[in-house]
Amino acid sequence: MPRLKLTLAYVSTRYHGWQIQAWKDREDPPTVQAFVEKAVSHVAGRSTHVQGAGRTDAGVHADAQVAHCDIPEDRAHVRWQLALNTLLPHDIRVLDARIVPDSFDACFSVKRKAYTYSLWLDSLYTPPRLYPFVWACGPFDLDLFDAAVPHLVGTHDFASLQNAGTPHKSTVRTLYAITRSPARTPEAALPPGCRQIDVRFEANGFLKQMVRNLVGLMVACGRGRFDPERIPELLASGDRRLAPFTAPPQGLTMSRIWYENESPGVSLPVPETSQDPTDKD
Repeated sequence: MPRLKLTLAYVSTRYHGWQIQAWKDREDPPTVQAFVEKAVSHVAGRSTHVQGAGRTDAGVHADAQVAHCDIPEDRAHVRWQLALNTLLPHDIRVLDARIVPDSFDACFSVKRKAYTYSLWLDSLYTPPRLYPFVWACGPFDLDLFDAAVPHLVGTHDFASLQNAGTPHKSTVRTLYAITRSPARTPEAALPPGCRQIDVRFEANGFLKQMVRNLVGLMVACGRGRFDPERIPELLASGDRRLAPFTAPPQGLTMSRIWYENESPGVSLPVPETSQDPTDKD
């Protein structure tokens, strides 16, 4: 059967993440995967499983989630992007749909992933339009925030920055880059001092809620509550209890996934103060 590769974007505010869940004591919660599978099955004319590249948590958005499924031969020439977008809710969109080799696997063929986390640095209010997409963490010292980066980039055991729930054979990951945009005011009409930053994490894979724990750690450094020089000790300990809090989900977006022979491209711009050096989040 032909294999279909889908690239999807979604706003996860009203979903319980990507993965279909079964709850014994109540109706299954709505998930992105459930809506996509229902639409694909309708067009395919039979029940069809859709495998995603990563199981984004409730409230975590995606600009480029990738999934694959096997479709009947007589459906290979369907205009899948148009057909699925006609059936899917407005907050789930198919950006691209194409037939790929049978060897392609949306999850196990991944070579590199990128997530972006957005922070709102004003403590007085958050623009309602931005509220579902940022963590309104308030101001902190950006130099201390950036000072955490060189201790985190590279190949490390990130067990101390993994939340419980998804066992892995290894908790070692290679974090290729952490880059952030300069602090900026996204709307000219907003008062001076209102600032947003976007932080991009690129790695060969991420542990459960690893990005949100990285952000929580870096913000704790920026607030002066965790010394960046203690990060190597934290990583060596492998003890989640020693790490700061987990950042909330709504600021996180799955930004990009790369497969064989795909270039990582250009990361977010890095200010002068920054050091530029299998997955569930």
